[in-house]
Amino acid sequence: MVELDQSFTTEKSIEASWALVLDLERLVPCVQGGKVLEKTSEDEVKAEIRVKMGAMSMRFNGTVSIVERDADAHHALLRVKSREVGGSGHANADVTFTLADGGGSIHTAAQITGKAASMGQGTIATVLEALIKDFTERFVAAA
Repeated sequence: MVELDQSFTTEKSIEASWALVLDLERLVPCVQGGKVLEKTSEDEVKAEIRVKMGAMSMRFNGTVSIVERDADAHHALLRVKSREVGGSGHANADVTFTLADGGGSIHTAAQITGKAASMGQGTIATVLEALIKDFTERFVAAA
């Protein structure tokens, strides 16, 4: 399990950021290599992400779901469940958004198995940190 925290600042309103968190069709593409394949409900989409880890490039397919939301506190928990295409690994994560005026924080708890896990905890953490930092920048721009 790799856990990472990323905070961000934005000049956008808290309501604009909150609306983006809850709009999975807009949120998923904020992840580099991420795209929505199908909206299955208001709170879930089928998605794909392509990730480069060192010399390897992997593709994961799965779901992104909103499992908890507290509109008053601007707090949401999203769950990502995915399997490596053509492999036996998976990449699952709980991503917690806590928004405030002027920004917020994102806590990610990820479990990675398969080829990606064989790269080692340090490499996984480095790749995830870069993905989350890039995601945060795209999130702020998109909100």
